[in-house]
Amino acid sequence: MYTTPTNPKQRYESLLNAGEIQADPSQERALDALQELYERLAGAGGRSKWLVGKSEYVSGLYLWGKVGRGKTFLMDLFVASLNPEQVLRQHFHHFMASVHRQLQALSGTPEPLRRIARDFSRRYSVLCFDEFFVSDIGDAMLLGGLLQSLFEFNVTLVGTSNTPPERLYWDGLQRSRFLPAIAAIQAHTQTLHMDGGLDHRERALQPEAIYFVERDQSELSDVEGDLLQRFELVADRDKPRTLKVLSRDIVYVARAGRRIAFDFAALCEGPRSHLDYVDIAERFDLIILLNIPPLSGEAYERIKARGTEDGSIGSGATGERAVLLSRKDDAARRFIALVDELYERKVRLYMTAFAPLAELYTRGALTFEFERARSRLLEMGSQEYQRLREPSELA
Repeated sequence: MYTTPTNPKQRYESLLNAGEIQADPSQERALDALQELYERLAGAGGRSKWLVGKSEYVSGLYLWGKVGRGKTFLMDLFVASLNPEQVLRQHFHHFMASVHRQLQALSGTPEPLRRIARDFSRRYSVLCFDEFFVSDIGDAMLLGGLLQSLFEFNVTLVGTSNTPPERLYWDGLQRSRFLPAIAAIQAHTQTLHMDGGLDHRERALQPEAIYFVERDQSELSDVEGDLLQRFELVADRDKPRTLKVLSRDIVYVARAGRRIAFDFAALCEGPRSHLDYVDIAERFDLIILLNIPPLSGEAYERIKARGTEDGSIGSGATGERAVLLSRKDDAARRFIALVDELYERKVRLYMTAFAPLAELYTRGALTFEFERARSRLLEMGSQEYQRLREPSELA
């Protein structure tokens, strides 16, 4: 007799028996840890809900490993097994943006981080971070006090990352002030390395063509025309059209309903912020990004303050370092931010480019981040991902 799966292990085994996933010892070890955490939260018998206002702290879990190992997949099975009213699952970047907004609203309030943690604990018992990756000095300076306060209010943390806790914010500006955050994570979570050799994004997903490469501009233009026609977008190159995004105009190529096409230069080579991509991802279900150039370019060395953006040229002060950059790292950084946001919102993305994806970015300061983006693009090109947005939804 079939019963609806209610806990992480049951959900995993159901997918395994249906042939939707492959067995992976590394995933199964992480699953055991998540199942144990689920049972500690739920109490005896593995109930799917636990009492509101739990008085005891339950230590969490920090999953890390290379891209494509299934960290987010397993965390989502765990989240789906919990009482939705008591767990917040959020991309790390989005959570920190929310914290910064709350800090602005609490300006002048004593111990604002403790206030934020207290208010959070009154609503949620579990906080699940996806893509725990710290590069911003503002986030780094806040995290120690924020995490410690969350733990004091008995919030359980579950996180996924490509980096072990001790390597977070590595080489960051004033990293010594971030060490309390690392200590808090290590003291309040079990660290588990998912070291399996399988890249599930590359092995398990059925591909759907979303990335088109031509070396010649005229041939790439033909591909562009086919894409615009396929999704019923009409382009008028003689009349540039603009989209208002956070009080600024961005030129687009064509638009129809919740589908839109941009040239890469318009979306990634100008002064764009991550919030621009948040706004675009909320407004559109399908995006076509045209004419992506090779993003490696000529490499050069720059003295850069640890933890700052590449645009901030160093002055030789203590704490600066030499980094190998690409001439197009700023555009590459924006492209990565765009991919991250579209992936998080499950927006469909189609691209035309002058270089294969494996050759798009091969050197510079962003090789780690770009590998994560490449893995996500592979998943975004799968039939499974494409089915998340049915044709009827793409009006």
